[in-house]
Amino acid sequence: MSREPHVTAIDDLQWDSQGLIPALAQEAETGELLMLAWMDRQALTRTLETGLAHYWSRSRQALWQKGETSGHRQHVEAIYADCDRDALLLLVHQEGVACHTGSRTCFFNKVRDGSRGAQLFQGPGILDLIERVIQSRKAEPPPGSYVASLFQKGEAQICRKIGEEASEVVTAALGGEGDARLVEEVADLWFHTMVLLGGRGISLRRVFQELGRRHAKKTAGPEGSAR
Repeated sequence: MSREPHVTAIDDLQWDSQGLIPALAQEAETGELLMLAWMDRQALTRTLETGLAHYWSRSRQALWQKGETSGHRQHVEAIYADCDRDALLLLVHQEGVACHTGSRTCFFNKVRDGSRGAQLFQGPGILDLIERVIQSRKAEPPPGSYVASLFQKGEAQICRKIGEEASEVVTAALGGEGDARLVEEVADLWFHTMVLLGGRGISLRRVFQELGRRHAKKTAGPEGSAR
């Protein structure tokens, strides 16, 4: 049963011993969890006054505005306190990405049992991992990085590489090179296509949404119900 939100005053919040409170930022339109940061009274006050998310840096011991230098600002639609009033939820409209790594969200490290070395990268999760790596290489290109070198050469070179990989997919399929070779060439094609998208700042989420839109359109009946 839903309840009307209560109004909580800043003085009624349960600040910790350092005068801080954890603040979770969530995309207002999609519900996507973006990041966890900390606020002091000044940060919360500035956020309420400006409509832009401000936080307190525990490492720098300083107030900071999200996106002040990167442009990845968070426009705050509403702020809620939890039932114990010791945590905040910010509903925001995120410009660009939320994470300093270049990822849309800071929550991309899956926690699992067992040795990290035994982890198997299978299924759609590997696409998310590759996307984050591409974004990281674009934001902070390390020496010797193949992805960084592609970005340095420019979009035209990336497109030429995609054309080469597409041709090799066709050759593998029609030239009798076997299924294993075909899989390898398709992986190369997908990867370089993701680099192109990453260079333009287009997330895989948009591609997935487009595929979903097309599927829904084709499977909907005359009155919008699934066939």
